[in-house]
Amino acid sequence: MTAPERIHRFTWGERALHWLLAGTFVVMLATGLLLSVPALTPLTSRPAAKAWHLGAAWVLAAGTLLLVLAHGRRLLATLREMEVLDRQDLRWLRGIPARLRGLGAAPPQGRFNAGQKLNTAVTAGLMVVAYLTGILMWLGERDAGYRFPGTVLIHDWTMLALVVLVAGHLYMALVNPATRPALRGIVRGDVDRAWARRHHARWEESERDPFDR
Repeated sequence: MTAPERIHRFTWGERALHWLLAGTFVVMLATGLLLSVPALTPLTSRPAAKAWHLGAAWVLAAGTLLLVLAHGRRLLATLREMEVLDRQDLRWLRGIPARLRGLGAAPPQGRFNAGQKLNTAVTAGLMVVAYLTGILMWLGERDAGYRFPGTVLIHDWTMLALVVLVAGHLYMALVNPATRPALRGIVRGDVDRAWARRHHARWEESERDPFDR
């Protein structure tokens, strides 16, 4: 059997940033639960859980900075791809109800579809809120002047929203047959060209050799 033709989708820097976020998020979520859920607190000491929680937050911040310094040009180009919703993206969003009923097909998309763009934007915004409230909580333990009503509640609800987004992301990456082939892209960097042509036709077309068009 002939091996399927592959097309490169993600650079090493893009994949490293994704897995850095994934790994540290798991640690922050697990330790956050150990710190806030009474039934789980006996599993480890509070100082240890807090140290791991803060450590993961610092690793994510420092690792992101290092990756931006090393791969800034490419990451900035990716950010520009994701920050704009064009007409095709709006068509993609308007067509969601019909596609959920099995009616019609999605319009051709670029390297990222509108759903991925919105998911990234919302996730980034929630991460900023989580960091700001987390810093205030950390400072509040040292200076009462930084203790504001609702900070802990906002931090907890922000993490809950992130868990919902991550659960949806995992479903699309690991369970949904139509999008599961995309997982190879974030693991090995490339995806099946035929799959890309079906789901990201505008991007696949732009990456094709001019003589093959």
